[in-house]
Amino acid sequence: MKFCFRKMFQFGTYGASCLCVFAFCAIPAHPQQAPPDWVSQVRQDAAVANWSGALRIVDGVLSRNPKDYDARGWRGRLLLWSGDAKSAEAEFVALTAESPKDPDVWQGLASVYEREGRWDDALNAIDEAEALDSHRADLHMERARILNALSKTPQAHDEFRQALAIDPGNAEARAALTSSGPPPKQEVRIGTDNDLLSYTSAYQSEWLSLTSSWSQRWTTSIAGDFYQRGGPDAGIFVGSVTAKSPRFGAITAGGAIGHDNAIIPRSEAFFDLDHGWRLSEDRPLRGIEATYEQHWYWYSTARIFTVSGGALVYLPRDWTWSIDVNRVRNSFPGLPVGWKPSGMSRLNFPLSHWKDHALSGDLLFAVGSEDFALIDQLGSFASRTYGGGLRFQLNATQDVTGYASFQQRTQNRADTTFGFSYGIRF
Repeated sequence: MKFCFRKMFQFGTYGASCLCVFAFCAIPAHPQQAPPDWVSQVRQDAAVANWSGALRIVDGVLSRNPKDYDARGWRGRLLLWSGDAKSAEAEFVALTAESPKDPDVWQGLASVYEREGRWDDALNAIDEAEALDSHRADLHMERARILNALSKTPQAHDEFRQALAIDPGNAEARAALTSSGPPPKQEVRIGTDNDLLSYTSAYQSEWLSLTSSWSQRWTTSIAGDFYQRGGPDAGIFVGSVTAKSPRFGAITAGGAIGHDNAIIPRSEAFFDLDHGWRLSEDRPLRGIEATYEQHWYWYSTARIFTVSGGALVYLPRDWTWSIDVNRVRNSFPGLPVGWKPSGMSRLNFPLSHWKDHALSGDLLFAVGSEDFALIDQLGSFASRTYGGGLRFQLNATQDVTGYASFQQRTQNRADTTFGFSYGIRF
């Protein structure tokens, strides 16, 4: 299941993705000239997401020269990056009327429409930009991404080829052309998890999941987990729906129902929010993704409620670092209600890449984390968990993952966990 503690070590099933769909890095209107000093300061503020500071600089320039179209273009981009897509749209629409021969203006408007999920409007805008300057690789790349979003793969590949002809070192265009057909819409994963407990018999479980991307906006996920523990078996079915909005991010809601046999919850409910911001292409901090989740577990003898928040930081060379903090409310019959904190941090990093194959890994450290999907792991104990995992990409559509962890608890107890999974996308 997605929300079990053990699933923190798995890759690819539910992934979190940064939802900032615009892909251009700001380009001065006259690239052959050195940018003015204020542009350098705006770039620095934007790189650290200091939107208010960057906007103050741009507004100061415009107070002295309201017709400075470079400054107005920057203002539109900053409004977009800060999340105010409506104001950014108004700025760029006005600019297309006043400076219709500037391809950067049309590219900016296309990025706004992408953020709003208005892909046909985005295509019309980028068409205007490309008609004004057909020798810019970034415009061909922008149009290719929009065409991909519209499932117009052959036309997108034509744009990637034109971008590569202009910029032979463009890695994104080259990677896109090595793949064929539309992007996968379905992912099936199958896996197994094992808990070796020092104080009682071991757990084994097997699970199967299907994640379906029906459109740019809607994704569904269903999964089944089956538990064995030397006695009656238990199983649970979980389902969720995710709605994606360029403005609000991703919102997921779901639930679970199971045959518990006093091992797992009888039912669950959850929802989470996820929103990302793209910050820079060449700074140490490339982007950040914020998450918030609430999860309810109903056992035959207990009620558990968890609240968690976290951040995922995107770093150079495809490294990521995440940190999550949780508060857990336990309710047992005849006992006072208690709240307990816990936290987890994980570092993901690539290890090797050749042809269609890739190997990546992760390291994890957690404090006070319990597995709320298993009844005998509920209660008042403290713990520290050390773990890591590997993901081997067999090709563009298949991968194999593995993980292991060791949890040292109070009361001289320990839990060694390991598991494997296989995923295929089509």
